[in-house]
Amino acid sequence: MTSTTKQPAATTLLRFATAGSVDDGKSTLVGRLLHDSKSVLADQLEAVEHASRSRGQDTPDLALLTDGLRAEREQGITIDVAYRYFATARRRFILADTPGHVQYTRNMVTGASTAELTVVLVDARNGVVEQTRRHAAVAALLRVPLVVLAVNKMDLVGYAEETFAAIADEFTAYATKLGVPEVTAIPISALKGDNVVEPSSHMDWYGGPTVLEHLETVPVSHELTGCPARFPVQYIIRLQTPEHPDYRSYAGQIAAGSFRVGQEVTVLPSGRTTTITGIDLLGESVDVAWSPQSVTLRLADHLDISRGDLIAPTGSAPAVTQDIEATVCHVADRPLTPGARVLIKHATRTVRAIVKDIPSRLTLDDLSQYPAPGSLAANDIGQVVIRTAEPLPIDGYADSRRTGSFLLIDPADGTTLTAGMAGHAFAEQAAEAPAEDDEGWDF
Repeated sequence: MTSTTKQPAATTLLRFATAGSVDDGKSTLVGRLLHDSKSVLADQLEAVEHASRSRGQDTPDLALLTDGLRAEREQGITIDVAYRYFATARRRFILADTPGHVQYTRNMVTGASTAELTVVLVDARNGVVEQTRRHAAVAALLRVPLVVLAVNKMDLVGYAEETFAAIADEFTAYATKLGVPEVTAIPISALKGDNVVEPSSHMDWYGGPTVLEHLETVPVSHELTGCPARFPVQYIIRLQTPEHPDYRSYAGQIAAGSFRVGQEVTVLPSGRTTTITGIDLLGESVDVAWSPQSVTLRLADHLDISRGDLIAPTGSAPAVTQDIEATVCHVADRPLTPGARVLIKHATRTVRAIVKDIPSRLTLDDLSQYPAPGSLAANDIGQVVIRTAEPLPIDGYADSRRTGSFLLIDPADGTTLTAGMAGHAFAEQAAEAPAEDDEGWDF
């Protein structure tokens, strides 16, 4: 018997990331959130208290709740992305605490890539610095829809309203130029607990929500179910049993949208069309499945379909192309240069490619595009033109975060070089420059 899986009317899950410069207090804020929301187990808190006493501290260092690596605890810095799961009566949370050092910007890209909200911390004594602007640019580049500016260490500036207002105005103006749709500014002291979970008695001039209250109540739009449906094929299943001698299905995770039995679909890059005859979810047949469910699709025709192919509704399938213009964040220590031979990983497909041109690099100070930079260094954001060896069905990142993104990989050792978003992410675009011909790998 076929059952119908009902999509929940609303979700109570929020994925968010923290970002900010070094020593702005990200780990302390996360620790304060976990501690004051009663999301810390007794043995965890006891371990933190013991570690704090051994370091000569009178009060628990809440940053130790997230800094799990030995090097992080010894140096008092965050190196890797620390994921934490906690819940309140109002909402469940998946939190990514990301590093602040410039050389770990790549980790911030990882943490924010799936976030629906980013909390950017600023030290009230220092204001908006270059790393603050870089993190704002990355959040805008990754199309994170909601940004919270947490102006931390307000206790060290006498809880001055004018200091908070000046920083909030500067950051909001910068983020608005990047296209960030919404910024919520909150003055806090993560160390003292002001405006993190409980309202501060030291800042009666502030009438907005605490950090936790905002995280619990901010409307979250899970846009994946509203995007055009996309199903990257991960695996082909052939049972070949006496009961099902001709069984063939295609397994994977729905990247966006929904699929239903009887729907006409197109398989890319071949362009062949067929109809969905069945959808299997957790061992049961269903009529409809949504993102991000992992399912198997059964099709009416036996087509030549392989891992890396993309199944999409006929009429709303993405364009298939070998020429990709994209905005990228370069994350490797080795510079990215025109002519570089790379692998491009898009969804479940990996093909060879050449970087044909780097038309521009973003200047963080004034958001201008520096033309023809010649290369992108680690943590640079810029425009690239890529030629792939095989056609790829790729969406614009503005239309679909899942199927509009890709990675550039070093074919020699598998190192991730660059995180890419197809299309232009910012309003200002550099004029296109003609790409020079390259020897070898000339597609």
